[in-house]
Amino acid sequence: MLVFTARVGTVHVISLRRANQRAMPRTPNPELLDKDAPEATDAWFAKARPAAEVLGDLLGQNVAQEMLKPKRGRPALAQPKAHVNIRLDADVLEAFKETGAGWQTRLNSALRDWLKTHPKATGV
Repeated sequence: MLVFTARVGTVHVISLRRANQRAMPRTPNPELLDKDAPEATDAWFAKARPAAEVLGDLLGQNVAQEMLKPKRGRPALAQPKAHVNIRLDADVLEAFKETGAGWQTRLNSALRDWLKTHPKATGV
C-alpha cells in the first residue's frame, strides 16, 4: 500500500508505518467507543468466573458438561473405515491413481459395486 500527500510541485510519500500511526491514534476516540461493549477493566476481570461455574446455571448441567467436554479431531464415524494393507497389480493401482485425488474412494466404490453383482461373495 502506498500512501502519499500532494505538495506544491511534488508528491510526498509517507511510509506505511507512519501512515498507520496517523490513521490510528494510540488512545481511542471516545466518540467511537461502543457503549454496548464497554472496555474490560480490572474490576470486570475480578468479577469474572470460569465457564464451568456459570454455564450449568445458565444452560443446565447436561448441556454445560457437553459444551465443556474436550473435542479433538473429527467426529467419530458410525461405521469407521478399516485400515488394511493389500497387494494390487501395478497397472490397476496406477489406473486408479491416474484419476486424481479421491482414487481410494473410487477404488472402494468399485469394490462395493462388485459385491452388489456377486451376492454370494458377501456371505448372504
